[in-house]
Amino acid sequence: MKAKILLAIAGALVLILFICAYTVDETEQVVVTRFDKVQRTVTTPGLNFKLPVIEKALVFPNNLQEWDGDPGQIPTKDKTYIWVNTFARWKIVDPVLFFKTVGYVSRAQQRLDEIIDPTVRNFITSNRLIEAVRNSNRELDTFEDLGDGTDQETEKDKPVRFSQVFVGRDKIDTGILNQAKPKLSNFGIELVDVKIKRVNYVEEVRKSVYDRMIAERKQIAQKFRSEGKGEAQKILGEKERELKRIESEAYRTAQEVKGKADAESTKLYAEAYGLDPEFYSFVKTLEVYNEALSENSSIILSTDSEIFKYMKGYEGNTVGRP
Repeated sequence: MKAKILLAIAGALVLILFICAYTVDETEQVVVTRFDKVQRTVTTPGLNFKLPVIEKALVFPNNLQEWDGDPGQIPTKDKTYIWVNTFARWKIVDPVLFFKTVGYVSRAQQRLDEIIDPTVRNFITSNRLIEAVRNSNRELDTFEDLGDGTDQETEKDKPVRFSQVFVGRDKIDTGILNQAKPKLSNFGIELVDVKIKRVNYVEEVRKSVYDRMIAERKQIAQKFRSEGKGEAQKILGEKERELKRIESEAYRTAQEVKGKADAESTKLYAEAYGLDPEFYSFVKTLEVYNEALSENSSIILSTDSEIFKYMKGYEGNTVGRP
């Protein structure tokens, strides 16, 4: 009987010990309450104990937590509507204050929404679109020179640049953080960082921006096509000039060769005439016959004509010989 009683007592003690014991992880911090009143906080990892039933151990994280805001449509200072998506990182630095003002981690998301979202809207509406997009006035590498291709460009020909950046994206993020951080500290929350994750145009503005980008790309393409046509015409012109030069040089060379040949021929004819004038006259007359008369030629001349003297028969000593 005693053994059963001792066993029951031991079991009860183990059960009570199990109910009273709790562990604290490295990423956790615990607030112990008694009848909803805070008794103590435990931030050291390890095994701890509390009174059963009347005390509760409320566990809160002490590492960084995520907050991801809902994308919202916000107008900028220059009346351009954009979609803004923001995220933040936060942690609980005062678990007692957090418990008294917020209560549970699931409610912290609502508190963050109530403070960060209006702060983001305030900074976006107070600055121009360019401030929320860029950080500096560094010239973008993707700009194309849309001038007329000459070295001398007028102000009208110069490409359009963005306006000056005076604040920039990073300073807007820092401003949101500095403005929201003191408000969240009243809830035992430390806001570690806030960043604008994404900025995008609303659909109407996006379409007009895309149309403008397409028009600019077409303008650049037309410029390249015009330059290509100009270069092609230049190459064709150079080809024509080179062809004419070659033809001119060839014609000059041919004329020189022909002139030399004619001179040589004349020289030979002159030498032949000097050796036998009668034979020379005979040969030249035959050439005239060949050029003037053909198979179907008809010619009426007097028999006394000089041209027919070899056809009638020539009684000269030279021609009459075979």
